[in-house]
Amino acid sequence: MPDAENRADRATGPRRVVIVGSGFAGFACARKLCRTLARAGDDTEVVLVTPTDYMLYTPLLPDVAGGLIDPRFVAVSLTDALPRVRLIVATAESIDLDNKTVTVTSDHHGPRELTWDRLVLTPGSVTRLFDVPGLREHGRGLKTVAEALYLREQLLRQLELADHEEDPEIRRARRTVVVVGASYAGTELIAQLRALADSYAARRGFDPAEIRFLLLDTADRVMPEVGEKLSDQVLSVLRGRGIDIRLGMSLRELAADHVVLTDGTTVPTHTVAWVTGVTGAPVLGTLDLPMERGRLKVGADLRVPGHLDVFAGGDAAAVPDLTQPGKITPPTAQHATRQGKVLARNVAASLGIGTAAPYKHRDMGLVVDLGPRFAVANPLGLRLSGLPAKAVTRAYHTYAVPRGLNRWAITLTYLTNAVTSRPLTLLGLVSPEESTFRASEGIRHHA
Repeated sequence: MPDAENRADRATGPRRVVIVGSGFAGFACARKLCRTLARAGDDTEVVLVTPTDYMLYTPLLPDVAGGLIDPRFVAVSLTDALPRVRLIVATAESIDLDNKTVTVTSDHHGPRELTWDRLVLTPGSVTRLFDVPGLREHGRGLKTVAEALYLREQLLRQLELADHEEDPEIRRARRTVVVVGASYAGTELIAQLRALADSYAARRGFDPAEIRFLLLDTADRVMPEVGEKLSDQVLSVLRGRGIDIRLGMSLRELAADHVVLTDGTTVPTHTVAWVTGVTGAPVLGTLDLPMERGRLKVGADLRVPGHLDVFAGGDAAAVPDLTQPGKITPPTAQHATRQGKVLARNVAASLGIGTAAPYKHRDMGLVVDLGPRFAVANPLGLRLSGLPAKAVTRAYHTYAVPRGLNRWAITLTYLTNAVTSRPLTLLGLVSPEESTFRASEGIRHHA
């Protein structure tokens, strides 16, 4: 049986809010809730359960994979940013709604139970996988620092091995990268990897065209989120950089040294990134509650129907989009951050502090960095591309990172890289095992 807290002590102690997950929604909720409670003089304990001791700014992971940004700069220390929160570094394995307990485990202790008076479910999402032979063994996602670092080092490692390979077919395979998923994350990733490969080729003295990049998607256009005009621009720019884009296409099979496309074509490669979307974290499946598209159904007030003391938001929740009746909000950082603030307000209201409110926010647009001298953005419906979009994109991300020290480091990195080449040092920081889907955040104990 899991170790349990002394319920007699809990009955006489302060109320407790347990937040599961430290992504955009969980982080924003914890920060605002602590401030709200402090202003009200309320001693309710806020507990944050998360597998890592940092909040990861995932939109900049393509920059990490491309060697542009140090991974430390996209990891916001929870201890520093949330000093009033009790941090429990562990994975939420299961949740008992009737007994109001969360069972957590970590690599250093067995199952333990936490009791709660209010529960906030923001465990985020994991990479959406399909039943493709070899995918789990040979593919890599882009949801964690380990995955981003692995993709960077795998590319550099294969390029170095190719330099000394006499067999032209094996050399070609080592210099081939396949990315599956042409939405904004996959498109940003392949653009940054292309830039890293171009830098490598220039400094090693061979034609960058010898490094082949293949982008696949079952959709009929790249980045449909930004609209047809900007999508067409992205397609033109990427193809101009020598990226082979095949739409209406995906993978049928993966092996250690090749992939087979859905049209039967075999492509020799040792580097495959799978960036095809996300689904709710595995712990949600233990709740036996209604789901939609892998996400937990909630009301406009972010409460779980039938459980007035349970709230959910971010990628884990199917939140009604009040600006588009009948639809749910997309799983973006923009919505997750704003939902986190509404979660804090409504949890506080359930504790007798302030009033509750429904979540309503119109999407403000997307910003997408596509490597050297090019980006696309549609803030407030204004279509931008090229250097103006690059300025908007970098300014937005720098501002959105929720800690001054991280913002300062990212700003200095961008300024430095404007006048210096990308570092090509191969440090061997992440093993193949540490970067698998199984080892990724939120999947470790459920796969």
